[in-house]
Amino acid sequence: MPASLALEAALRQVSDEIDRQFDLLLPIPEDPRAGLYAAMRHAAIGGGKRLRPLLVFATGRLFGVDRSCTARVATAVECIHVYSLIHDDLPAMDDDDLRRGKPTVHKAFDEATAILAGDCLHALAFEILSHETSHPDPFVRIELTGEIARAAGPSGMAGGQMMDLEAEKASFDLPTVTRLQAMKTGALIACSVEAGAILGRVPPEGRTGLRGYARDVGLAFQIADDILDAEGDEELAGKKLRKDGARGKETFLSLLGLDRAREQAGMLVEQAVAHLHTFGTEADLLRDIARYVLERDR
Repeated sequence: MPASLALEAALRQVSDEIDRQFDLLLPIPEDPRAGLYAAMRHAAIGGGKRLRPLLVFATGRLFGVDRSCTARVATAVECIHVYSLIHDDLPAMDDDDLRRGKPTVHKAFDEATAILAGDCLHALAFEILSHETSHPDPFVRIELTGEIARAAGPSGMAGGQMMDLEAEKASFDLPTVTRLQAMKTGALIACSVEAGAILGRVPPEGRTGLRGYARDVGLAFQIADDILDAEGDEELAGKKLRKDGARGKETFLSLLGLDRAREQAGMLVEQAVAHLHTFGTEADLLRDIARYVLERDR
């Protein structure tokens, strides 16, 4: 099977699997919480690239991890991602009306429900990770929990989002924008790769190449996102574009220019692929994912 077809098949398979997981985890109760569960399902089921879960699956496959364990951990990672999208879309943050081709949660429901839905998905991630069906070894579950907590907190996504809010009031240079995006976007991408290795019981010193891969993929992803925001099709993207320029925020694109940004993203992808040199064909899916971040239209 050609690499592109293999990646497309993997994306479909993982997307279907994550939807099944959320469907099982979020049955709507017959009580006053029904709207909350409906909001969580609205945000979590259907749409989205499922890139982070795919990275968990692709890395776990390198080390022969049981697919049912991988599916649960990948779902926990997606819980964190979806919670962050719900909160980022709120009027107090990015104030967006559209996400994944449908109304954002605060538009489809209301702001209070959106906040609670995000809170609950955040909590659900740790509920999933702490359960023995996610991995029989409690030390693996503890390490996974710590890794995702760091990726979501002030040293990761939340800290990066705070820097992003400050970017509207200050002029950031390239190193600051790089740090911002490594936290806001890159931290959970890196965590997704790390999680697959943790599931495979790979010791920290054995993850150096995978960490380099994840770091470079995360930055390439964000540069591609900046280019997409400036040049993309809103209907294909399923969200509002050209927001950063309107708000006067510095991005990789505004600091580097279009040609240099594309060149930098391509270089990062090649670096990411080079970090996998110790692996054979079993890492081809990870290589395909790295190249995909430059080709996507959403």
